[in-house]
Amino acid sequence: MTSSILTRSPLSEAPTRRRAPATRWYPYLLIAPAALLVLVFLVYPVGSVFYYSLQHYNITQPWADGFAGLDNFIAMGQDPLFWRSLVFTGQWVLVEVALQFVLGLGLALLINQTFVGRAVVRSLVFSPWAVSGILTTTIWILIYNPSTGVGRYLAEVGLVPFGTSLLSGAGTTFWAVILAELWKGAPFFAILILADLQSVRTELYEAAEVDGAGRIRKFASITWPHIRSAVVIATLLRAVWEFNNVDLLYTLTGGGPAGSTTTLPLYVAQTAIHDRDFGYGSALTVVAFIILTVFSVVYLRVNRFGRDDA
Repeated sequence: MTSSILTRSPLSEAPTRRRAPATRWYPYLLIAPAALLVLVFLVYPVGSVFYYSLQHYNITQPWADGFAGLDNFIAMGQDPLFWRSLVFTGQWVLVEVALQFVLGLGLALLINQTFVGRAVVRSLVFSPWAVSGILTTTIWILIYNPSTGVGRYLAEVGLVPFGTSLLSGAGTTFWAVILAELWKGAPFFAILILADLQSVRTELYEAAEVDGAGRIRKFASITWPHIRSAVVIATLLRAVWEFNNVDLLYTLTGGGPAGSTTTLPLYVAQTAIHDRDFGYGSALTVVAFIILTVFSVVYLRVNRFGRDDA
């Protein structure tokens, strides 16, 4: 009993109480470096963009700099280039993400099968995703070269005139850049979907075969529920990334011909970097930020991501 009283005495608990206030700050000290980096490289740039969107800030016209209020946003509503770039951005994202999903799903289902040389095939399928954006555009510039690339062979069989560039024609440019980005983006879907496919137990498919289920039925009842979450998050990520795609379009077409392949982020780059109008460029960025934020929230809510289907 004496030892019990001694272990519960206030004197034995005093050191613990004195150490508690100090240890309480340890978690905050540990995350302080990461929080500082987020503050410097995320919060400050975003805040600056919102600030300059309300300013007249064109370094070629310093005498006109000053508070603009909503002038930049009002001018945006009357800017035909903004609306054209916004419409093309929607078309670009919709077509590109849809094709990447279909091709990525097909590749994932294919390389999930057992066959000789599967490891090599998987490496070839995933390799485009590891290629940098600039190197990707360089590859496709060479492929589309009218003298040595696909254009020359199409001309030799009489489909197009000699010297025709697939990146300059009004009817071919869109699908040419779509194909180039599809080559790079489809492996991303394949990687994420394959990761979920490998977690599906083979016993489920065997039981479905016993019940007489065909391929479509097995896909709808077994495969799709297992890969649905991966598809939802992959689609969202690719939609955001394709919305913000600048390097491939800028390097392949520069937004041409005649601005027909100019996305909203590419228009932002042209306005802020080439025209030096950082105020209007910041306003365009704010609108793009709002569009992506609203789309992400609505998309995740519609797909009930993170919640049970029940």
